[in-house]
This record gives sequence, structure tokens and C-alpha cells, in this order.
Amino acid sequence: MVAPYVIGVAGGSGSGKTFFARELQKILGDELCTIIYQDNYYIDQSHRFDGDGGSVNFDHPDSLDFGLLAQGLGELKKGNSIKVPLYEFSNHTRKKETIDCHPKKIILVDGILILDSSVVRAQLDEAVFFDTPEELRFERRLDRDVNERGRTADGVRKQFELQVKPMHNQFVEPSKAFAQTIVKDFGDYHEAIEFFTRKLT
Repeated sequence: MVAPYVIGVAGGSGSGKTFFARELQKILGDELCTIIYQDNYYIDQSHRFDGDGGSVNFDHPDSLDFGLLAQGLGELKKGNSIKVPLYEFSNHTRKKETIDCHPKKIILVDGILILDSSVVRAQLDEAVFFDTPEELRFERRLDRDVNERGRTADGVRKQFELQVKPMHNQFVEPSKAFAQTIVKDFGDYHEAIEFFTRKLT
């Protein structure tokens, strides 16, 4: 088996990176491509969680187990299957259940902080970064967190101002220097989909 080709898909929360990864995976097909999400690799924070929009900073690199993610990518590149952890956002616990992930020709790694992590970057063959205006990113995050993660609008706003925005400026934005492709708007988005579809098929 040819070693998987690993592409990092990064950018701020609500930047459109996950939509892009899912769209590309859909085009390439399940037999050829799989996605691994940074969000599965949060460290269990249930013992520290003090409420919606509280003090636990889920947008700091230390909140994620990047060592485990990098190790898993290394195993997939060797042709081995891995067990991907599951994270429950409603109570911030890592579940006992895991997801079986098998090596595919293309592996997309989706996450806001993956390019900030040197151990994860070492496993990537290339990376794309979604550079999206803050206002649009906030609107998308608000909609996702309220409708998909059981959050309150006030909690999401508070977390965005106190944690998401400063962590984006400190860690996420500088990490785009490690990307070979930067997508800045919806015109670029469609071009990026076409470019990677042609390149990977």
C-alpha cells in the first residue's frame, strides 16, 4: 500500500475549513479519503469545567492532545489502523468509546490549531489555511455552538471575546505561515475545491 498523503486543513473557528474538508472528502469518496478532526482530541476537562463561557480555555493548544494525534497520523502513514477518541462537548468529557480509523490514500486533518503543533506538522505532507474575516467566523461559531453543542448565545459570545479571539490572534493566525495554500474568500474556496480535486484524483 502507498503511504497516505496527509493534508492539514486549518483556519480559525468558523472559517469554513470543516465544510471544505467534508466537501472534498465527499467528492473523493469514502474509499479514497477520510477526515480526522482535531476536536476529537480534546483533553478531558470535566473536572475543571465551570460553566458555559467559563474559565476553561478550549482554544489554547494545551487543551488538546496533539501528541496522540501525531502518533495516530504516524501509524496511519505506516498502514496501520488507529482508534480515534470521542469527545462529548455538552459535559467536556472524553468518552470510553472510540472510532476505528483505517488508512486511506488521502487523509484530511481538520483543526484550528493543527499548524501550531510542531509534532502534527511533522506528519503533514501539505496544508491549506482558511483566512476568513472575524465577523463571519463568529456568526458561524454562534450558530454551530448553540444548535449543535447545546451552548447558550451569551456563553458563546463571552467565550469568543475572552478566549477564541485572543487565542486566534496568538496561535491560529500566525500558523498560516506553515500553509502552502491560503484560501481567503468564496471565490478562492471553489478554486481550492477544484484544485485539490484535480490534484488528488
